Order: sequence, then C-alpha cells, then structure tokens
Amino acid sequence: MSLRVPPPILLLLSILGMYLLSRFYPVMTFDFDGKSLLISMLCFIGVIPGFTAIIAFAKANTTIDPRYPQKTSRLVTTGIYRFTRNPMYLGLVFFLFAAAFYFSALSCFVVVPVFIWVMNNFQIEPEEAVLLAMFGEDYQHYCQTVRRWC
Repeated sequence: MSLRVPPPILLLLSILGMYLLSRFYPVMTFDFDGKSLLISMLCFIGVIPGFTAIIAFAKANTTIDPRYPQKTSRLVTTGIYRFTRNPMYLGLVFFLFAAAFYFSALSCFVVVPVFIWVMNNFQIEPEEAVLLAMFGEDYQHYCQTVRRWC
C-alpha cells in the first residue's frame, strides 16, 4: 500500500492547506448571502455517503480501514456502493468544498483537485489492486458497472 496516512488525516491536512492559502494567498476573496447555509448543506451531504458506507460495511461484517484492504472479508456492492465505489472519499470531498467556501477564497478550491489526485493515485489505485487480486472477476465486473467517484 502506497499511502500510510489515513484519509481523514489527509482531509485535515488539506483543510489546513486551505486555511494557509486563505490567510497568506487569498486569491479572489468572496462573501455572499446564504454562505453559511451552503456550508451546512455541503457538510450534511458529506456525512450521508460516509455514514451509509459504514453501515454497509458493518452489515457485511468487513473492515472499513482503508490502510489495510487485504483485511477485507467481503466485496460490498450493495447500498450506496451500487452508485459509487468510494462513498467515504466522496463525502470527504464535500467537506473540502464546505471548507473552501468557509475560508472564502478562490485559492482554496485548488486543494480539492489535489486531494482527489492524491486519493486516486496513492489510496484508491493501491486499494483496487488488492481488491482485484482478492475478488478477481467479481471486482472487475463491479468496477466496470460502478464509477469510482459517482
């Protein structure tokens, strides 16, 4: 596994990066009516895929720790996993968008694609390689029918 830092820690580091960008390189700052409502809605939407993914993993009685995909006992393809292969990571992206709006600087939004790139290359691809080795054709078929992010 290439990534040794848990995704929630990467989320916090990304939010710290946003804070630093908003503080020291605040490109195109903004404010608008309803910003607090938008931030709240993005956070709420971010909780939904993560929470439903945890429930699906609990029902399947398998691990949710992404650092050790080899400990996965079952391939979960039900619930939210019918729509996205990475609902927990998708939820983290919603939190990043909420943070970017909170810090109110366009420069903060650059962190979101960087986070997605890091997750794709250092977390998701190694996870998928392990899952493909473990579940073979079932996982390959799943990847062909369900998108990585949404």
